[in-house]
Amino acid sequence: MKIDGEEILLAQERSQAPSEIIGDARNENSAQRRFGGWVRQSETPTTAWSIYHSRFRVSQWLALRASKSDIGHVTEQQERLMESPAYTGITVWQLVWNDLKSRPVRTAVAIIGVAIEILLVLLIVGMTSGVISEWAHRVEGVGADILIQPPNSSIFLALTSPVMQESLRDKITALKSIDEVAPVLVAADTRGLDLIYGIDYTSFNALSASGFRFLRGQAFSGPDDAIVDDLKAASKKLKVGDKIVLLGHEFSVCGIVYHGRGARYYIPLKTAQELVGAEGRISMFYVRSTGDIEGTRQQLAQILPGHKILSMAEYLSLMNSTKMPELRPFIRSMVIVGVTISFLVVLLTMHSMVSERTREIGILKALGASRIAILRLMLQESLLLAALGAAAGLVCTYGVKAVLGETLPTLTILISHGWVLRAVALALAGALAGAIYPAYRAATIDPVDALAYE
Repeated sequence: MKIDGEEILLAQERSQAPSEIIGDARNENSAQRRFGGWVRQSETPTTAWSIYHSRFRVSQWLALRASKSDIGHVTEQQERLMESPAYTGITVWQLVWNDLKSRPVRTAVAIIGVAIEILLVLLIVGMTSGVISEWAHRVEGVGADILIQPPNSSIFLALTSPVMQESLRDKITALKSIDEVAPVLVAADTRGLDLIYGIDYTSFNALSASGFRFLRGQAFSGPDDAIVDDLKAASKKLKVGDKIVLLGHEFSVCGIVYHGRGARYYIPLKTAQELVGAEGRISMFYVRSTGDIEGTRQQLAQILPGHKILSMAEYLSLMNSTKMPELRPFIRSMVIVGVTISFLVVLLTMHSMVSERTREIGILKALGASRIAILRLMLQESLLLAALGAAAGLVCTYGVKAVLGETLPTLTILISHGWVLRAVALALAGALAGAIYPAYRAATIDPVDALAYE
């Protein structure tokens, strides 16, 4: 017979002579030594009912075997009892699982709390990483080799002020290693936080060998025309000829192009300069060299001292959430909030659980369960809660990602395997930290006071 992982074999009793069995059944010291001592020796906690029932069935079996040997016959009910399988006990994980099932509301609240921590961390980090990565790929898709920005400007192009003189274009073009120069004014529409490029269409289109890939429509034909990429057109349900408002001015959609060339909207450079009050000024230059990128960059640094001049490879290496000091405090604060939620939810859940199960804990301790056994039981329950919450959180995270991908095609969420493991580890750590005090409180309960608890 197996009681909570401890196996008690009755084969020896079956092979003994009747007189030996009778002696064992009537010898209280022998019965205590064989079965009662298990409770004190085992470190595995179990329910009082499983221990009592197992010991009761063993004593019944021995007594009936002795009775059958002495009397020679037993009743039908006694025969069924002798032939029925012995009670197999209950494992610790079964005990934990049964307790969680017996209080579904409390369990659901704890699981939801841990799932929120996973969802919050992965979505915030995923959206931050996704937006930065997608932004970098769009800049790379322009086709330039080098970016020229004003002194002390941000790598976030939308934050770059139009303070550079457009006339610098002639100075840059004079270098023999320069193949193409495209002045760009970068603006952000405050209504939709969309990135807008004011461009000289001919030079900007020439940066890439393929140029704009028009799906519908054509290039600018007037100062109030606008080109929209396909993802933004799909999300806004725009088509050629529709009217849109950008920077407080009404434009007509003249063309829809394939995405991946810097911005979502493109308007004529002169119109953009008028709308933002920056006549003759731009935000940056996109430059394509004849092949020697590093040599060209050094030449540009000589004729444009103080300006930020980056090769495309340098720029892309900087567009990483782990290399941006500005984003680290934000990501760190989101992680702290998530871990705090997990900690508090598990702390309150386990504290209420200890209060509800005070009598049961007292019974376990009265039956011989040690403090370490009770402590381990509580921590195992919190660990199971955290694991279920983490699984639910991952399912919700990828579900939300799929829904947002369908409803907001311009939003990129990048969830790495490293952050998945980190979020799960943080959830488990927060849950275990929240369970330490309730578990210690349960382990130190006096069994006499616990049994008298109402």
